Amino acid sequence: MTPTRRTTRNALLRLAAVTALLALTAPAALAGAEPEGHHHRPCAASAPPDGGPAADVLRIAEQAKAELDLKSVILRVTVDGRELVTGALGESMTGVPAGPAMHFRNGNIAISYLGTALLRLVDQGVVGLDDPVSRWLPDLRGSDREFTLRMLGASTTGLADYVKDPSFGPAVYANPFRQWTADELVAISTRQDRLYAPGTNWSYSHANFVLLGEALEKITGTRLDVLLQREVLGPLGLHETRNSYTPDIPTPVLHAFTSERGTYEESTFWNPSWTTAPGAVETTDICDLERSAVAIGAGELLSPASYQQLLDPGTVGLGHPTDTCLATICIPQTEATHYGMGVLVVGGWISQHPLFFGYSASQDYLPCEHLAIAVSTTNGPSAPADHNAHTIAQRIAAVLAPGHPIPDFG
Repeated sequence: MTPTRRTTRNALLRLAAVTALLALTAPAALAGAEPEGHHHRPCAASAPPDGGPAADVLRIAEQAKAELDLKSVILRVTVDGRELVTGALGESMTGVPAGPAMHFRNGNIAISYLGTALLRLVDQGVVGLDDPVSRWLPDLRGSDREFTLRMLGASTTGLADYVKDPSFGPAVYANPFRQWTADELVAISTRQDRLYAPGTNWSYSHANFVLLGEALEKITGTRLDVLLQREVLGPLGLHETRNSYTPDIPTPVLHAFTSERGTYEESTFWNPSWTTAPGAVETTDICDLERSAVAIGAGELLSPASYQQLLDPGTVGLGHPTDTCLATICIPQTEATHYGMGVLVVGGWISQHPLFFGYSASQDYLPCEHLAIAVSTTNGPSAPADHNAHTIAQRIAAVLAPGHPIPDFG
C-alpha cells in the first residue's frame, strides 16, 4: 500500500469509528456470517457528518441527484465493516421521503448469489464445475459439445440473450405486467443459432442464469428460493433480501418511475419475472446490499479455491468478435475487466449493477481496502435510462480510493 492510500484509509477508519458511534440505529456490517437467530434492527440513516469523507460521499450523491435528475438516492458505505455513512436523498413518491429501510429490486445482484450457491455445492462435493448440464437438463445440449455448469455461471455457453431479441423489448413494453415463464424465456434463446461453440468465447445471456437456477433446483431437489436462503441469504444475515413470485415488494417500498415508454409513469410493480431465474427475483434494502457487497466480494462463504473460481472461472482471455458475434456482445475479457462466476471483476473491485425500469443499484467491494459501496437510485422525468447508481458508486470510489477507480465493464 502506498503512503497516499495508507493515509486515505487511516482517515476513513478514524471517521468510520466516529460515525459508527453516532449512527441512529444502523447496524455495522459484520465481518463474518451472521447467525440465523441474530437480532435484526431496521436499516437507518447515520447522523449527519460534520465533514471529512462521509460528507464528501453525501455531496457526491447530492450533486449526482441534481445532475442526473434522480428522484431518490439511497447509499451506504463501510470500511473494514464499520459504517462510514448511510443516507437517503429525495422522495419515494411525492411527499414521501426516501429512507434507508425502503425495499427495491436487486436484479442481477441475485446472480452473484447463484454463482456463490453453485460454488458452495462444489465445496460440498455435490457437483463439479465441469459436470455436463444435460445430466440434470437432458434437453439442453451445446452445438459442438455439451454445456457445463461452469459455462452457465461464467456466461460462456454461446446462447443468444433473449433480452436482445428484436421482438422481446416491444413485447415487454406492450405489457409490462406480463408474467413470463422460464420456458418462454429460454425458448427465445435456444431457437436461435449459438453465437459460438460453448466455452470458446464470452457473451452475456440472461438465459444462462435462468438455466443455472433450474439446474441448481434439479441438482439439490430444492426450490431455488429455498436453496438460496439456505446457502447464501441465511448464512449472511440478509434478512431484508427475499424472492417473490409476483411483482410485490415488501413495505416500506421505494417507488420507481420511468420515461422509457415516452410518458413519465410509475413502474414500481412492473413484472420482473423475465429478469432472471424464478426463485431469484428479489428485493432488498441498502444495508443488505452493502452486506452483500462485502460478503460476496470477500468470498466469505467459499473455500479459497472456489473464491478464485468466483473471480475467474476461465473467462480471462475470452471475448472476441466473430462473424456471428458482434464486438458489442462478445466483449474482451481482460485481467482488468472481466466476468467472474456471476460477478463483475473491474479494476480490483467485485461488482454488480442491475437496472430495471426506473430502478438502478450498485454493489461494489474493493478487497485490498475492505471498502464497500452500495447505492440505489430511482429516476426523475429526464433521468437517463442508465446505470445511474453505478455512476455514483464510481464517483465515490474515485474520492475514497483514488488509486483504485472502478472502470466500466468492457
